Amino acid sequence: MYKATLEYAQQLDKEDKLSYLRDQFHIPKDKEGNDWLYFTGNSLGLQPKQTQQYIQQELDDWAKYGVEGHFEAKNPWMPYHEFLTEKMATIVGAKPLEVVIMNTLTTNLHLLMVSFYQPTKTKFKIVIESDAFPSDRYAVQSQLKFHGFDPEEGLIEWRPREGEELLRIEDLEQIVSEQGDQIALLLIGGVNYYTGQYLDLKRIAEIGHAKDCFVGIDLAHGAGNISPELHESGVDFAAWCTYKYLNSGPGSLAGLFVHEKHAYNKELPRFAGWWNHNKETRFNMRQPFDVMAGGEGWQLSNPPILSMAAIRSSLDLFDKVGMAALREKSERLTGYFEFLVNQIDTDRIKVITPSNPKERGCQLSIQVKNADKSLHHKLTEKNVITDWREPDVIRCAPVPMYNSFEDVFRMVEILKGLL
Repeated sequence: MYKATLEYAQQLDKEDKLSYLRDQFHIPKDKEGNDWLYFTGNSLGLQPKQTQQYIQQELDDWAKYGVEGHFEAKNPWMPYHEFLTEKMATIVGAKPLEVVIMNTLTTNLHLLMVSFYQPTKTKFKIVIESDAFPSDRYAVQSQLKFHGFDPEEGLIEWRPREGEELLRIEDLEQIVSEQGDQIALLLIGGVNYYTGQYLDLKRIAEIGHAKDCFVGIDLAHGAGNISPELHESGVDFAAWCTYKYLNSGPGSLAGLFVHEKHAYNKELPRFAGWWNHNKETRFNMRQPFDVMAGGEGWQLSNPPILSMAAIRSSLDLFDKVGMAALREKSERLTGYFEFLVNQIDTDRIKVITPSNPKERGCQLSIQVKNADKSLHHKLTEKNVITDWREPDVIRCAPVPMYNSFEDVFRMVEILKGLL
């Protein structure tokens, strides 16, 4: 049984086999040199200390070789994206063929919808969760408009039931059962950004495919957080950013997954560019377009190497630790966090994230009755860095790579004092 004491939290840290990872990250500090209590890895992950040398290597090779760095650099730039593929595939549970690092998240979603949103006059609707991240909503609304459909008619929202915050899979099943003949695409957030709910991707894929709908997943809050097992799930495609749990830096490149069953289908509609043309003949400039197989077949342009160097740094850390160990610690961290929040003697707060650790990532969303953003500001003034979502939710992500049990204890003590 957990204990709500500082000594107990410190003991948990001593017993934590991953506690050494914290020293491998830059932790922001206050004016007195004390570490911030940083709980916004679900918005921007902290910088691994080794990232600087990874980027410096490419800067040095750029200075040394100029354009010849594409072939002569220590890590040649021409195939650089391939250095990331296998480790990223391991993190999201995919085959290397199915994964590529490219562009940014919403750009990738649009490129994927070129291929997997194929509306007809009668089968054109798109299903999203009602609290989807705004960028996803804007993306699908614009896709509907682009294809000549009214978003008011074409967008279906999978909503929680009255008085509830979490989604029920049986409600999605009912939506698709009743309207599936009109639905072309399900685009669902694998981990909901607002509640932190981790959805059953395999079940979602089965529900959509039963009515011949394509199924896509936004893994922005899932990659590096949960183990989505994308290949086994059977979803058609997925995309994710790398600057949250994957610690690659602000605005860094995104990831893309296309299931192996689509890997060799050259007839899928898609936009084309130099970098999804067959790499064996890419530099013979007068060749007709010959699309590459797998995830690489959705690339358009050669990638920014400096951003990829930061991603490579983070992926090397993940590779050494493994998602299984990170998930184990994540469940213990959020379990302790939830316990402490529930010990606060007030009826003003409620954790709206699922209490089952298997149904959440390393995020707890804390709803505070009669609160406004001033509570968030007060936390920030005390160097507790969280994320506020209107109207009354504090999102907190204790990230297993760099957050400690003591962080969690101190954060809850400060929150308790403010309440």
